Amino acid sequence: MLRLGILPEGYIYPKEDRPIRDLLRKRRHLVKLRTSLMVSLQNIVSRSLGGKMKTSDIKVLAEDRVTPLFAEKEDLALAGRVSKEAINSLTRQINTIEGAVEKKMDLRGPYDHLLSMAGVGRILGLTIMLETGPIERFEKVGNYASYCRKVPSTWKSNDKKKGKGNVKNGNKYLAWAFSEASDLARRFDDDARKYYDRKRKRTNDPIAHSALAHKLCRAAYYIMRDGVPFTAEKAFG
Repeated sequence: MLRLGILPEGYIYPKEDRPIRDLLRKRRHLVKLRTSLMVSLQNIVSRSLGGKMKTSDIKVLAEDRVTPLFAEKEDLALAGRVSKEAINSLTRQINTIEGAVEKKMDLRGPYDHLLSMAGVGRILGLTIMLETGPIERFEKVGNYASYCRKVPSTWKSNDKKKGKGNVKNGNKYLAWAFSEASDLARRFDDDARKYYDRKRKRTNDPIAHSALAHKLCRAAYYIMRDGVPFTAEKAFG
């Protein structure tokens, strides 16, 4: 295999960047835990009070807007207070990690152009940069999209499903980063929202969300490879 040039090569991540990368991975873990607590709390509010509570109201640190909702129900008030305290603690830890990372690490060129992309801020930009490594190790955009878990793994023959590949191949942290970017882009960027709406009319919400994440993943590849800013016309045109 070595003589034929078909021996797969592994990539050894630079030792000096590993601590920051692992710190961002810990942030993702904490965000996941906080999200599960908020979803659980929203379900309690929905079941008990028949209403909905905004995520922004749950996350606010300066005021407890959860416990007063259960003023007449002692057990639920305790559940709400405990959940709120845990969410507040996780929020503070997440903010601490973000502050430490931003002090120690900055986006290097050409990765700094990632900030021009819809749905990508400094933390997601740093996550994408550190998890990707040298973009030159991906020969084609399809290789990078596959590494980010943003391509289908279904095997078909004559339009019939015959199985699927290993959906856990690739980098789960990049898959999460582009999924987050897709969610933020469709909420705050007009071009991304229009593309998402077009896809949703023909399919459904999850497929439209995945399609937008795939578009952003491909755009990120060319941004990092060529060192150019994001162009909505090229991405969604």
